[in-house]
Amino acid sequence: MRIWLDGELRDADSARVSVFDHGLTVGDGIFETVKAVDGRTFGLTRHLDRLTRSARSLGLPDPDHDEVRRACDAVLDANPMPLGRLRITYTGGHGPLGSDRGEHGPTLLVALGETTRRPDSTAVITVPWTRNERGALAGVKSTSYAENVVALARAHEQGASEALFANTVGQLCEGTGSNVFVVLDGELHTPPLASGCLAGITRALTVEWTGAKETDLPLDVLERAEEVFLTSTLRDVQAVHRVDGRELPGTPGPVTAKAMRIFEERFRQDLNP
Repeated sequence: MRIWLDGELRDADSARVSVFDHGLTVGDGIFETVKAVDGRTFGLTRHLDRLTRSARSLGLPDPDHDEVRRACDAVLDANPMPLGRLRITYTGGHGPLGSDRGEHGPTLLVALGETTRRPDSTAVITVPWTRNERGALAGVKSTSYAENVVALARAHEQGASEALFANTVGQLCEGTGSNVFVVLDGELHTPPLASGCLAGITRALTVEWTGAKETDLPLDVLERAEEVFLTSTLRDVQAVHRVDGRELPGTPGPVTAKAMRIFEERFRQDLNP
């Protein structure tokens, strides 16, 4: 495995980040996960734009898009595989052990891991912890991911692949690494960005391509929704057949099936929509 670290490709055994890197010591960093099919990325421009927005939210220097693209191309060329998870990580770089940043500049790391196509449907649970829609990291794809790790572990313990959060005012927000859509009276809805959810790339494309409405939704909408599905870079559009103990028969339902079909068709037409 060849990995890009700070300007060059390195073998996995020699790609080492300093123990004083702020991304490690205090979680001062951001990342993007990009789908790669036969060495070609999907939606890379949108991912790089979001990487920049996240950097600005944390006060990090804007990432150099040309450099990141070169890094992605180099890693993809060095590690051929049919379906990959391309991970771009950008941190505050070498710094002190406290919260103050150093002056060495950011760290850029690009790595690739092989993956497989997700199942057409999955189970999810809700968790008692909340997203803070007013927090400094609301909507930022930060490397400070521990609360997602905890929630996802609980989901796996209960036979699910994802955990869904409410925000601090009890509205449906998002999953640990996905956005959520529900069907009510035949209409497709998803929480707005003001709920504190991540501005998912697949979420945005699904809204654009299906006409889904951005709606404030209480968490208990999951108890009555006719259909539920998740979106993310590696899930694309994935139906949900169980929420907590509630089974959703006939999964995927007609609205979800249509969204899955539209996304697949548009994906094949344009890899950089």
